Amino acid sequence: MTHADTETTQVLWAPARLGGIPLVHRLAMAPMTRSRATADGLVTGLTQSYYAQRGSLAMLITEGTQPSEDGQGYLATPGIHSEAQAEAWRGVAEAVHQAGSTLVIQLMHVGRVAHPANTPHGRAPLAPSAIAAAGDMFTATGPQPMPVPREMTESDIEQTIADFRRAARLAVDAGADGVEIHGANGYLLQQFVSSNANRRTDGYGGDIAGRIRFPVEVVTAVAEEIGADRVGYRISPGSPLGDIVEDDVAEVYGALVDALAPLGLAYLHVVHLGDEALLRSIRDRWTGGLVLNRAGADIERRAQDVRDGLADVVSVGALALANPDLPARIRAGASMNEPDPTTLYGGGERGYTDYPRLAA
Repeated sequence: MTHADTETTQVLWAPARLGGIPLVHRLAMAPMTRSRATADGLVTGLTQSYYAQRGSLAMLITEGTQPSEDGQGYLATPGIHSEAQAEAWRGVAEAVHQAGSTLVIQLMHVGRVAHPANTPHGRAPLAPSAIAAAGDMFTATGPQPMPVPREMTESDIEQTIADFRRAARLAVDAGADGVEIHGANGYLLQQFVSSNANRRTDGYGGDIAGRIRFPVEVVTAVAEEIGADRVGYRISPGSPLGDIVEDDVAEVYGALVDALAPLGLAYLHVVHLGDEALLRSIRDRWTGGLVLNRAGADIERRAQDVRDGLADVVSVGALALANPDLPARIRAGASMNEPDPTTLYGGGERGYTDYPRLAA
């Protein structure tokens, strides 16, 4: 597989700005869970190497990082809710800045997509309603069905908003250029938005205004804490991940985007699943920076989205994972490494920091 640098892709190399985050070009790394943190949620020197290797990408959005112990769902994912975890991230931020890029830490609370065996405290997961997600969660003893979560009280909701706020503060104090709030892929914030995961009858459920309330309150608190121009928000309209069903995608995301737009965020990160009319509608409603993740598309198609005004920046996942020097490869029209699926989650250097560079 090769990607040539053509007239279409030239648009990617223009500088950009997402809120308070300056970008040397328009190609960013999408957030990807790699499950290589320590048991107590610390990123390591290997993590520093992994992100620094990809420093020729303009913005590196990190793997999902839990803002609290309750936010963890998977084994070996990092946290940013303790001083020690924040200090470990400081080393990553410094390494990325030395490599010439910017770092955005993604704050991910998984909600019901979890198993108590994977958390430090072994408590039942939190969710908008006591409805289990179908499917298994991988644990140290093998796959186990995801359990029925505990329906969050209003006190739990207040605490979770405070957790996001504190995590964002820890992230920017550790040197991150911003945070991205994960409202996609079936995790907690999307669970509130979804009609099958959220069956609440209080002010955080029911109609669309109730279902989008929690995500909007999380974003508002984080923006107040660190400045809206350092905050991104990720959505995946219509995604079925995490056993999510969204019956009213266009209406829900129209309302959510309209509620977030006045906050002046750095960017909205859209995981695009093929509904072109919805993407255009979101672009028309959103006045700030838009990062587009058109999964599986080639570089030319992604660049065309920038040319067409659908995106300001494009994010790439697997291509960046397997090609640490991706911009150089595109510019050279060089062949691409393919990602090794057996090393995506967990392990050490293999499939993480050992992908060959073009010079090699």
